Amino acid sequence: MLNLKLIYKIIGTLLFIEVPMMLWCLGMSFYYGEDDSLAFVISIILTALGGIFFKYLGRNSTNSLGRRDSYLLVTTTWIVFSLFGSFPFLISGYINNFTDAYFETISGFTTTGCSILDDVECLPHGLLFWRTMTQWIGGLGIVFFTIAILPSFGNGNVKVFSAEATGPIRARMHPRLSTQAKWIWSIYLMLTIGCGICYYLAGMGLFDCLNYSMTTTATGGFATHNASTGYFHNPYIDYTAIAFMFLSGTSFVLLYSLLFKGRIKQFFKNAEFKFYVMVVLIAATAVTIILVFDNNYKVLDAIRVSLFQVMSFITTTGIFNDDAAQWHHITWVILTICMFCGACSGSTSGGFKCIRSVMLVNILRNEIKRILHPRAVLPVKVNETTIPYSSQVTLLAFLAAYMCLCLFTYFIMIVTGVDSTNSITIAISCASNVGPTLGLEIGPTMSWSILPSIVKWLLSALMLMGRLEIFSVVVLFTPTFWKDN
Repeated sequence: MLNLKLIYKIIGTLLFIEVPMMLWCLGMSFYYGEDDSLAFVISIILTALGGIFFKYLGRNSTNSLGRRDSYLLVTTTWIVFSLFGSFPFLISGYINNFTDAYFETISGFTTTGCSILDDVECLPHGLLFWRTMTQWIGGLGIVFFTIAILPSFGNGNVKVFSAEATGPIRARMHPRLSTQAKWIWSIYLMLTIGCGICYYLAGMGLFDCLNYSMTTTATGGFATHNASTGYFHNPYIDYTAIAFMFLSGTSFVLLYSLLFKGRIKQFFKNAEFKFYVMVVLIAATAVTIILVFDNNYKVLDAIRVSLFQVMSFITTTGIFNDDAAQWHHITWVILTICMFCGACSGSTSGGFKCIRSVMLVNILRNEIKRILHPRAVLPVKVNETTIPYSSQVTLLAFLAAYMCLCLFTYFIMIVTGVDSTNSITIAISCASNVGPTLGLEIGPTMSWSILPSIVKWLLSALMLMGRLEIFSVVVLFTPTFWKDN
């Protein structure tokens, strides 16, 4: 039987974490003396009352969290967090309808980074920082963040982690999950601070440093300027973004083993990391050649711009320093492949994940060998670890579910009148939590405000499924999930 009282209690506790997040933004609003202060005050009060209400519903709960409870908790948490997170936009009046406010908020928490705002620069500093804060907290996960700072969820810590963590292989850096969460958040914080310092040295102002460093390490992409990092026209800022997008797309467990254990060989021999680097180099080289010969870019500019866009798409960050909609259409294909592929598991990036691609390549290679040697025993190995058959089936099921969701979304968007190129790239963008799309009607530098409301709700659901890797959400819609036995 589902332990709903404990789920209510935990959601109430999590809402009390959202309150100090809003308090930071309220302080920002007071500092700049802008008109969003009252909106944050009201939002803080409503969120605190919501926390009290859920805690009241969860009174006298038994401290036992099962696997089904964990999946329901994780999905519900993201939905409720986004609901309360939309209040500052609505109450301030800068976004005047609930659909757009919720879409903007869940895009932030899932680190997708697509926006319905045509003019970001009209927002006051408090709301700009709130958009950034949603992505930074969503980068490693709302519930995962809570595991690091709160006492255990009864005996359900591992189950909650499994429901929210990304990637098919979950490496451990410490036997205790709470300690592992703290180490990962320490690395996340180090990357954010390091990125902010580098941005400042490259010429950014303090407010921009704070925002861009948080959204870069979260691989989210929300910006404080309509032109994203292209606003600065600064190669040093571009190279800083490239470096920290790359690091944020690398497995944090690998970064931990490199930084704190000194395992340099293990880092560079890792099959997923090598695949990640290979895809980046091949894609960036191909785009560079096309930009030089087709768009008449100078070689150095082409290298910088292509590497920036490839890193932005493969790490699902979504910031931009150029308008890829003006490039040759073959570059759209390359960037779409990067968008689908994603970076490493155990990072803040979305997408299919490189580890799954490595496993898929090994499965295909074995199947080709099996045609010639039908009786051969051909295990699938990644980093000298044999992948069990059940994990291979799960991989293929995930790929099938991913493709079905994208095709379904593509079909619905075509029916509502969105052009074909935008429909398929928007579907992949949301399922992979990338943000920008490719096309002329809604290009990588444009907002998504013209989309119909029904499409925005569909994409909101797709962003959530992409962030929680599909099955954690889909399982809630199966009859078996709701049966007590």
